[in-house]
Amino acid sequence: MSKRHILLCLMLASLSASAQNDGLVISGSIQSDILIPEEDKKIGATTDGDWGKTNTYVDLQAQSKYVDAGLRLEYLEHPLPGYEAEIKGWGVPHFYLKGKGKNVELTIGTFYEQFGSGFILRSYEERSLGIDNSLLGARVVTTPIDGVRLKGLYGKQRTYWDWADNYIGGADLELSVDQWVKAMQQSNTRLTLGASWVNKEEQDERIDVDATHRLNLPRFVNAWDVRANLHVGHWGVLAEYARKSEDPSYENGYTYRNGSAAMLSASYSKKGLSVLLQAKRSEDMSFRSQRSRTGTAAFVNHLPSFTQEQTYTLAALYPYATQLADGEWAYQGELAYNFKRKTALGGKYGMDVKLNFSYVRGIKRDFLNGGDYNSLSGNPVLAGTDGYTTSFFGWGDHTYYQDLNVQLSRKFTKAFKLNLMYMNQRYNQAQVEGHGEMIHSNIFIADGKYQFSPKTTLRAEAQYLTTKQDDGDWAFGLLELSLVPHWMITVSDEWNCGETDIHYYQALVTYNTGAHRIQAGYGRVADGYNCSGGVCRYVPASKGFTLSYNYNF
Repeated sequence: MSKRHILLCLMLASLSASAQNDGLVISGSIQSDILIPEEDKKIGATTDGDWGKTNTYVDLQAQSKYVDAGLRLEYLEHPLPGYEAEIKGWGVPHFYLKGKGKNVELTIGTFYEQFGSGFILRSYEERSLGIDNSLLGARVVTTPIDGVRLKGLYGKQRTYWDWADNYIGGADLELSVDQWVKAMQQSNTRLTLGASWVNKEEQDERIDVDATHRLNLPRFVNAWDVRANLHVGHWGVLAEYARKSEDPSYENGYTYRNGSAAMLSASYSKKGLSVLLQAKRSEDMSFRSQRSRTGTAAFVNHLPSFTQEQTYTLAALYPYATQLADGEWAYQGELAYNFKRKTALGGKYGMDVKLNFSYVRGIKRDFLNGGDYNSLSGNPVLAGTDGYTTSFFGWGDHTYYQDLNVQLSRKFTKAFKLNLMYMNQRYNQAQVEGHGEMIHSNIFIADGKYQFSPKTTLRAEAQYLTTKQDDGDWAFGLLELSLVPHWMITVSDEWNCGETDIHYYQALVTYNTGAHRIQAGYGRVADGYNCSGGVCRYVPASKGFTLSYNYNF
């Protein structure tokens, strides 16, 4: 705590000095989500002995011409359901002081950073998942000449309310080649080249293979990444490759195989049409600052899932989580087209069509020592070995995830707009969640909005998911009345009309005024997974009164 107090004093002193000559801007936000839980044996909801649960954050930032500073107070003494037990507590875990010059920026304290697509480094905050893997240390960013940006950092990673006794260091170089070539600028061509390196230093620990042998663990783990991003007119191509040295951990069964990730993405975009094609292969790319950690904590890197983020309730019922340790081949394609106004298909106002396809499959692995596992975690027979052999283009025996979805959006009158969606999905519950089977589902969604007046709008959703696996069919309905500029009233019901015949009803009232937003509600929430970018957190069922408050200033 003394180090934090010293840094906070330095922040205040620096800002005071800077503010004497330059304008000082103070900004911040408050976010507080509260649940007054009730027990409901039918859905498995409990109170855990708490009369109330809350996740509350207060952010403060001060900015001037040469110096910025910020801090965040977090109160998680009684966290919302589903958050890991170690997140419980309160304090000021985020604080920084940033000095800014003409071509250089220096940050001391806690900070977030990402190199490239995040294959070897991504420190970020995602409150809905309970993730905050910020680094405590120093970071420098400099642009010594036009077209060149260099980053360097060193620090400890946050794990809940502590910082690991392990160190992360890294550097990133990015070159904007088109800034040096006039012909590229004239032809609307942009080329960015990048290279990154990350090093993890971790102290030894005792991991026994058997009664007479223990593992010789590496003190240093190194990872590097190279990438190229080219845009020519309407076309774009991104290629990236990353590699990680031997990194035995709980997730990979304490095996010593090198990790790797490769990605190729191509896109085409012009008015009324866009196309995206992506492919990614990864193996043993779970990279943590603490080798024996599980859950969502201590991740140094991040691999995107290459599946579409779904916002509709039933389309998001079975979300995919990236299989970092086991590896995967992931593919995604998307086509979006706008049928112009006053055409046969476009009608009076035009129509948007989007087609998306995602497919994820395991990589082919030939396990050593006669092993044959869907997952490496907790398989001591492989500990201390290379784990398996594989070929780059080899597919495994199992599909992890697949979905095909089509979305239509059309405005029929000035007042009425309709969105339709169909989704066919295959979800390998055994691989992603560790239990169950392959779930085949079909999902149908209709989302209509009618504007009665400039200040009054009614939106309705009807969704249906049909499957013969897991809990069977689901239905969902929602009505949302918006009364601009202050009020929004929402009622919904998620009904398992298959095995359980349980209704998960909710009613919400939201009030907005200026920078304030207050939402009060009551109802049930089904258990399931909350996911973002391929990272998921299990959320148990809950019931009770909810209150949320957001304020930005």
